[in-house]
Amino acid sequence: MSGVMHVFLHHAYLVLFSWVLIEQGGLPIPSIPLMLAAGTMSATHKLHVAYALPLVMLACLIADSAWYFLGKRYGSRVLNLLCRFSLEAATCVTKTQGTVVKRGAFTLLFAKFVPGLSTMAAPIVGQAEVPYSKFVAYDMAGTLLWAATWLFAGRFFGDIAKRSNEFFGKLEHFAAALVLLAVVGAIVFRFVRRRQFVVELRGLRLEPSQLFAMIGDAKLAGKEPPFIIDLRHPLDVLTDPLVLPGALRIGPDDLKSRRETIPRDRDIVLYCTCPSEETSAKVAMELRRLGVRRVRPLRGGLQGWKDAGYPLEAVVV
Repeated sequence: MSGVMHVFLHHAYLVLFSWVLIEQGGLPIPSIPLMLAAGTMSATHKLHVAYALPLVMLACLIADSAWYFLGKRYGSRVLNLLCRFSLEAATCVTKTQGTVVKRGAFTLLFAKFVPGLSTMAAPIVGQAEVPYSKFVAYDMAGTLLWAATWLFAGRFFGDIAKRSNEFFGKLEHFAAALVLLAVVGAIVFRFVRRRQFVVELRGLRLEPSQLFAMIGDAKLAGKEPPFIIDLRHPLDVLTDPLVLPGALRIGPDDLKSRRETIPRDRDIVLYCTCPSEETSAKVAMELRRLGVRRVRPLRGGLQGWKDAGYPLEAVVV
């Protein structure tokens, strides 16, 4: 472990810059423990916050700008990719889109403090066609607030610890182990939460093939088909103006307020943009708690239905 600490001490700025860049690029390796460690190191002048802070901001600018332009160019396809590989169970594309549309670029001021929102904010702001100059101004202001919070929190802790030479000496000796432990702990925590969400979801999911068969059986029997609801945000519909056959477009918040209009004698099928069904699964669980029992999310959402090769209809404006 002393070798790891030696590398970090002699290449602290490079490690910090690279780590933040990789995290903001999409890999679930939290950089907060490293920023706290860097702030603590600054108490002994082995690292200077005045240099560390601009490096963190530069790393975020590079990564966030890349996501901004990818979101602007590819829209929901980029969001699907982020959603598919995210370990954060709180990640919710539709919810984040609603937050961005409601608050605009102002969302970027606090986005990095919120799990899920931090991952999705930049590409959704790009998807929403917010001017790049405005994006950079708000993104850098939010990054400055986020990075300064953790770097100076570490510095504050370092100043307190420095009052005891013995304690600070032990802290320096085990610093690398503590940082790695915090990073691994955060990753494991996110993974466990994700697994809990998947287990809870497993019993609710409806396969695209099952829904296709249900629609066909209803037509043959002359009965009402399943009540299908498209939960996607208008931003996604603009870039992908297709829906499942007979689907009704209702936002998640509107759906909860209009639950009395949802039929109780038919199967209710919800789908959203995210291939992991975060939005539709959470809305389904909420509706079940409100007494709507025959409600299920569609596995894979719209993309899962497309991948299976089943028919789609154009959005009626």
